Amino acid sequence: MLQVQQTMAHIIVLGGGPAGGATALGLKKLGYEVIVVTQPRPFKAVEGISERVLEGLRNAGFKQALIDLPAASPRMASWNGETNSANSERLINRHALDRGIGLDLQAAGIMVIDGRVDKVNRSDAGYVVAVKTDAETDVIQVISADFLVEARGRSAPGAGLKRLRGSETVSLLQYWQGEPCQPQSAAESFKDGWAWMAAWSDGTRYLQLTFDVVSANLPDKSQLIDHCNRILRTLPSAAPFLDKAEPSGIIHARTSTPILCREAVGDNWIRVGDAAMAVDPLSGNGIFQALSSALQAPAVINTLLQQPQRAALAKQFYQQRVDHLFYRFARIGRDFYASEERWDTPFWLTRRHWPDNQPLHQETDPNSLQVVTLPVVSNGLITAEEVVTTNDQPLGIWHLNGLAMAPVVRALQQRGIDENPQDCLQRVLELPPQTAAGLTRWLYQNRWLATQ
Repeated sequence: MLQVQQTMAHIIVLGGGPAGGATALGLKKLGYEVIVVTQPRPFKAVEGISERVLEGLRNAGFKQALIDLPAASPRMASWNGETNSANSERLINRHALDRGIGLDLQAAGIMVIDGRVDKVNRSDAGYVVAVKTDAETDVIQVISADFLVEARGRSAPGAGLKRLRGSETVSLLQYWQGEPCQPQSAAESFKDGWAWMAAWSDGTRYLQLTFDVVSANLPDKSQLIDHCNRILRTLPSAAPFLDKAEPSGIIHARTSTPILCREAVGDNWIRVGDAAMAVDPLSGNGIFQALSSALQAPAVINTLLQQPQRAALAKQFYQQRVDHLFYRFARIGRDFYASEERWDTPFWLTRRHWPDNQPLHQETDPNSLQVVTLPVVSNGLITAEEVVTTNDQPLGIWHLNGLAMAPVVRALQQRGIDENPQDCLQRVLELPPQTAAGLTRWLYQNRWLATQ
């Protein structure tokens, strides 16, 4: 017999990974009651994270999720005929990370519901979300909420939303089981794609091959494992992962197509993490870019709910940052693909020039500095403030160590031809000599001032 349980929430977050968790924690700090609906991944997964990602997770407020993280392990990269083993990464168990995130949310007083989202209905009053919490029974949790945060990743439903898609890409993951070993990982390019391999301390090997969907000519499902294994056995980097190990389990196919949601926020909803923009896994910044959008989302949501007259400003702020992050990480992947010059197969040709030909980094042009009014985060809300934009900082810089930068640029633009910049800053802004000297050094180092 069907059982329905009713729950009310101000804000509901669908997805309890790093992006959904960080958004929920940020909203809780702003005083909102939040419910998070999450479900464990249907397959085992291990990911390599850098120290920068670890710091991002800490800054998001996660604690339990980071307990007992493994130490950094060796990572080998074989690319364009060259092998480099100088780098390392932490191999994390995503089941353990997501479970820890759930504990952090509960410790913060956030309700976490373990279940599968069955249906999302939009009404005049907000959203009604039906969640199946027990696969063995007919229990349905019905949650009514004013605001919805979509954080279910790259495959989150998005019917009717405009999206920019990169080359259609699929990653095939399989497991091998061997003897317990020291954790390690490797990446290697091959004619029709690239491989990422990791060995976990319990002897599990995670072997993933990434292909172009259109040109790969993959066999049917019954032959996929044999097809992948034939490729793996040709890769020198794969030998340590295959040695004294055997395939176990089934193969998992996952889309890894870069996707940018052209409309990532509305009046009473927002998409965060991979649901807003998902980049090619080759960039190696999946969790970091997911956190980047999620850390901005609470202030955007707070503005939409508390100051609806600023809704357009809040949406502009969020979409600009989602777009900027997407193109930044997409260009990182593009440049890495372009560095593999041995093959002109469709896989490589289509990825060397996407999403555009704009450089990843630009040298700052001192003549490009402008003072403009753009949206910024201020005290948990989105407000319009004067910022300084440059050719390589189009979103603008508002403050540097607490000092507003717009008055600094105005002062420098109005100084006399022969006046020393430091003297100008001391005179116009009444800065102490030591502060003016340090700021002047920063301006020269970052090319806001042209060297003489």
